[in-house]
Amino acid sequence: MNKLSLKLSENNVGCYINTNLKNINEEQTLEIKKLLNKHGVLFFKDQNLSPEEYISFASHFGKPAEYPMLKPHKDFKDIYVIERKKTDTGMSFGEGPHTDSSYLSKPPSYTMLQAINVPKEGQGNTLFYNQFLAYDALPENIKYKIENLKGIFSSKGKIAQTRVLREAEHGTSDTKEIKSEHRLVQSIEGRKTIYCSPGHIVGFANENSDQKELIDFLISHQTKKDFSFSFSWRKGDIAIWANKSILHAATAFNGDRKMYRITIQ
Repeated sequence: MNKLSLKLSENNVGCYINTNLKNINEEQTLEIKKLLNKHGVLFFKDQNLSPEEYISFASHFGKPAEYPMLKPHKDFKDIYVIERKKTDTGMSFGEGPHTDSSYLSKPPSYTMLQAINVPKEGQGNTLFYNQFLAYDALPENIKYKIENLKGIFSSKGKIAQTRVLREAEHGTSDTKEIKSEHRLVQSIEGRKTIYCSPGHIVGFANENSDQKELIDFLISHQTKKDFSFSFSWRKGDIAIWANKSILHAATAFNGDRKMYRITIQ
């Protein structure tokens, strides 16, 4: 088997994979899936895939998921355009740590982004936070406390304020609140992870004590610098991550930036 070349990123938050995604074979696809489950997020530099090739690559990981808040690309129903223009004001779409669509009863397993147009390198980065590492570093009493807790996640959580501009341009007509409950402790291949989207959590389903105190503690812990990595985009780059084990956040910037997002059910 032609093994993939990889390099761990800063703080072991994911890894870089050196390969051409146009030419991967079945064995390499299986290896990518294993690495994704192990590391949470993978980075593929300088890919320059066409939309058709990008969708084909995504199909190896499962069925594309619909995003209920925005209309898809006009020519490619599996792609959602995440764009910021230099004339835009306010927060960037997705600014603030979160995991995608945790308010759905079946949130997407994976998310991938492709850089179509980006500002100069070092601007418009995406922050990633490894929740395997965050769980391992929790105090034992907190691990015990959250083991069987379910979080309540809402589409109108605080991350919703970052969608306002994009929804005005490309939003669907459905604006009702969507809520779901999910266990705060999840596992991937036996490794435990914190599944708690700071941008969507509004409470707990089975906890009567001070919920705000626990939410504030978890969010502060989950987003510590020790568990984080800031990924700098170049045109053509692709990142894919597991939503159970990785939080992500757009960063503040001014300029033109267009990304193609695909989520996988």
